[in-house]
Amino acid sequence: MEPIRVGLLGIGTVGGGTFRVLARNQEEITRRAGRGIRITMVADTDVARARSIVGDAAVVTSDAFEVVRHPAIDIVVELIGGTSVAKELQLAALANGKHVVTANKHLLAKHGNEIFAAARERDLMVGFEAAVAGGIPIIKSLREGLTANRIEWIAGIINGTSNFILSEMRDKGLGFSEVLAEAQRLGYAEADPTFDIEGVDAAHKLTIMSAIAFGVPMQFERAYTEGISQLTQLDISYAEAFGYRIKLLGITRRTAAGIELRVHPALVPAKRLIANVEGVMNAVMVKGDAVGVTMYYGAGAGAEPTASAVVADLVDVTRMHTADPEHRVPHLAFQPDQLADTPILPISEVVTANYLRMRVVDRPGVLADITRILSDEQVSIDAMLQKEPEEGQDQVDIILLTHPTKEAAMQAAIGRIEALAAVLSKVTKIRLEALRA
Repeated sequence: MEPIRVGLLGIGTVGGGTFRVLARNQEEITRRAGRGIRITMVADTDVARARSIVGDAAVVTSDAFEVVRHPAIDIVVELIGGTSVAKELQLAALANGKHVVTANKHLLAKHGNEIFAAARERDLMVGFEAAVAGGIPIIKSLREGLTANRIEWIAGIINGTSNFILSEMRDKGLGFSEVLAEAQRLGYAEADPTFDIEGVDAAHKLTIMSAIAFGVPMQFERAYTEGISQLTQLDISYAEAFGYRIKLLGITRRTAAGIELRVHPALVPAKRLIANVEGVMNAVMVKGDAVGVTMYYGAGAGAEPTASAVVADLVDVTRMHTADPEHRVPHLAFQPDQLADTPILPISEVVTANYLRMRVVDRPGVLADITRILSDEQVSIDAMLQKEPEEGQDQVDIILLTHPTKEAAMQAAIGRIEALAAVLSKVTKIRLEALRA
């Protein structure tokens, strides 16, 4: 049987890894897929570099549209990134009868609904395992492995840059800016790290997982996003004193009122496995009603880990290439006409426990004023730590852990606390996630 012919758009880090993995493991992949899979065309703006990688194995061009329109190409792998040209290329590939494989989480989170609809119209497949958590097969697990379950929640460390920064701050006692500079030096953070440190990259990935878990359309614009740039070494230390570690989590949860879709720093009990995921590694916890809690751990980025996911999609498309489209796994796990219109909750309606830190004047009655305000707003205190003032100082830090409280009530209480004359700083608030099985 003739091999499946693949057109590769972009042969940078992941594209180069994909080419190497396919070449190195060609025999194993052919045995698994039932036929060969070969990259026969490559498009890249740096033609000379692309030719140095592929040699005579593939035709190289600088025109990506030449690849997506070529009649001899069966599958287009888009590894260019971004949301403009990449979107045009994916839609053009589908219009020309090509299946698509992509690692582009930004594009899918924003325009996945349109891309999947275009694929369905032409009975084509879009593979996107590499778009979330690199080499961890979380998309396949959600779409197929856990299909018997009613998914209750997902919580994940899905941005390696932020996890590296928080791990280094904790381990070495360094400040955020210092560790960010180190991450950039090591190549873990971009020159402009905004997407990573402000939670946007994680929100793209969470949007995709939430849609698959709960059978709803992609709704990135409704995701709540909060990053780690304001976290301090002080809060990491206080969290440790209470038995918690701070992680940037992507969380999506089914509730009676709607679906939570949020990315933010969170205190996680140190005894949880996910709290001990360090460095640039990723981990995703999934709670299903039948299976309970499962966790998926591994490299969330990198040339060959991500290539592993790209090639897995190529194998899936190859296996199902001639199958009846009605019998393929739906893009978002649920049949397209069965997607729900469950609302995404605004953050003001989300209920979480919280960590609060404030600097106050060390005098009688201050703590009583703070606790009275919390009581007025129906915020219950779970634990408290008050540091002794340094010698000669009349200021002290108060740290509180609350029981679960609606965000709107918590914000109202914080506003009133900050208005007290004895409170000398803004209140630092970090949500707390128990992640119980």
